[in-house]
Amino acid sequence: MEPDDISAESQTRPGVPQDQQVHTLLPAGRLWVERWIPGVTREAQDRGASLCGPDKSLTAFNGIPQAPDGVDHQLLAIGRPLLESLIRARVTALPNVSVLRARATGLRYTDGAVDGVRFVTTSTEEQGEGPTSVLAADFVVDAMGRSSRLPNWLKRDGYEQPRLERLEAPINYATALFERPAKFEDLEKAGVLQLFTPPHIPGDVAGAAANAIEGQQWLVMLVGYGDARPGRTMDEFREVCAKLPSVFPEATSGTATRQVVTYRQAESRRRHFVGAARLPARLVSVGDAVASFNPSYGQGMSSAALHASCLSSYFDGDLNLEAAATEFFRLQQVVVDAAWGVSAGGDAARLDEAKGADVPEDVGRQRWAMEQITRATLVDGDVARAFNNVSYMLRHPATLADPAVLAKAVAANEGGTAA
Repeated sequence: MEPDDISAESQTRPGVPQDQQVHTLLPAGRLWVERWIPGVTREAQDRGASLCGPDKSLTAFNGIPQAPDGVDHQLLAIGRPLLESLIRARVTALPNVSVLRARATGLRYTDGAVDGVRFVTTSTEEQGEGPTSVLAADFVVDAMGRSSRLPNWLKRDGYEQPRLERLEAPINYATALFERPAKFEDLEKAGVLQLFTPPHIPGDVAGAAANAIEGQQWLVMLVGYGDARPGRTMDEFREVCAKLPSVFPEATSGTATRQVVTYRQAESRRRHFVGAARLPARLVSVGDAVASFNPSYGQGMSSAALHASCLSSYFDGDLNLEAAATEFFRLQQVVVDAAWGVSAGGDAARLDEAKGADVPEDVGRQRWAMEQITRATLVDGDVARAFNNVSYMLRHPATLADPAVLAKAVAANEGGTAA
């Protein structure tokens, strides 16, 4: 199989072990990807991906659907390999883009600035990894993902290694593909996300998702936290789905087109480039190489699109290629802080609850406020809109700290009206 001939049934791409799991391109990410690659959403739909507006998507907490928020949010349900192949095809078709298939082994510098990437080719590796070659570069972007080797290269070369922050968030995915006889137009829902909290968790399932994707298929995922690993075999997978809302037993009733694929991620990570005092010029890092979150929140692909937008702003600004890209990392930090605040906050609360840990009073107040807002999304469209704008990465999480939003949420939960 050629590297670019990929679909949701392909082998996992090296460095992206989660690519066979459910992926949804959030509204913010889709809008930014569409800005840089116009028409890619239409291409995805032509290949069978589903563009899900409010009429075709559903988010529910403990089985209760979220209240309509009155906004025409559009989410793209698609297999990650297909989305990557569409973007790759468009980018590599540009006249000033060429592709070199090799393994990067380090950087080359001149006067404190990166001016090349060291690499070995497959043929070189087969011969026992002989001498490395160097690809000259005016600017280098590290997009090596969660397992990026850049921090180790920097440390080895005498620069400061960005501080690595870790948050324990053990999560287990189980995902399978099934034939979908019904066309998108005939489906009641094409993108469904169900989240569960104690004591409402059905078995070991803390979350479940079903997306109508390319190839006339359902891509169905079960999520468990800690030691919970739901649906490791096809029989177990279908047995668990039979206990969930009706879309899940329906989606898994067809012929399986791929067996269950599991994925475990023990922690969320972020690297603090802003705090690093000594970095080389002409170098930045993006995507999961900077921050990789709990995948349940669906922020990864959208964050990467926003990082690309930060890079565009950086190049359009008062550019100084002889100094470290501090301004880029500051722009990027706003995106990372927002996404980290949403996912890490929820994961920390879950971890503290599981361990029975004491929670500081101020943290407890923040969590109480978030619980009020989350509950109110089930009954109040205004609160749901504010919450979704943050979840979909269209607004900063700080907007949920607005006293008016909290007052409305509390009133909705008490069955009254905010003053």
